Amino acid sequence: MAQTVLAIDTATEVAGVALYDPATGPRAESTWHTSMNHTVELMPTVVQMLERQGIAAERLDALAVALGPGSFTGLRIGLSVAKGLSFSLGIPIVGIPTLDVVAYAHYEQDFPICAIIQAGRGRICAASYEKRGGKWQQTTDYRLVAVQELASRIDSQTLFCGEIDTSVRRELEEKLGSLVTIASPASSLRRAGYLAELGWRQLRARGGDDVASLEPLYLHHPGDGD
Repeated sequence: MAQTVLAIDTATEVAGVALYDPATGPRAESTWHTSMNHTVELMPTVVQMLERQGIAAERLDALAVALGPGSFTGLRIGLSVAKGLSFSLGIPIVGIPTLDVVAYAHYEQDFPICAIIQAGRGRICAASYEKRGGKWQQTTDYRLVAVQELASRIDSQTLFCGEIDTSVRRELEEKLGSLVTIASPASSLRRAGYLAELGWRQLRARGGDDVASLEPLYLHHPGDGD
């Protein structure tokens, strides 16, 4: 079973890298705003983190990578680096959807969660999660929607978390009123430590993904056509 997991998240302008030990939790973690400079910033961050922790790349046991939804270029860069390391080191890789990472920070909540990341053009990517029988389950598909469309599907008290700017917050509160709870900005920050822990849990439950066929998760709106 994996003992040191390297997590890589370049899904959006908020990027993250973490080293995770399942016995003790995150050993090191870095989260930063990239201004979409993933190509320049990712590998130096990984190398520096390994050096500071005194861990040679050959001692890594597994990789976890954010699959998306997110930026087309950002996802390609992160997945390319993670797959390259998996191939060269001969270690398993797991892909975790970006919205699952956003929601994971709030899994102790008792009411439904809606995780959000910005998609541009007045749209957001979203997915909902709910505790059923004591276990968290994803209750909707990953969706690319306008805020108004998302709000029309909410009929109970819901915690919204993730990339929620002022305009999204205002529209949610106008449409849903008392049904809306907005997570704090700090707790909404997508962290690579959560990605690593989710990756380790997936490895333990069903093993790694096929490195050759692992692809980013992109969302398309029905109105956009092919």
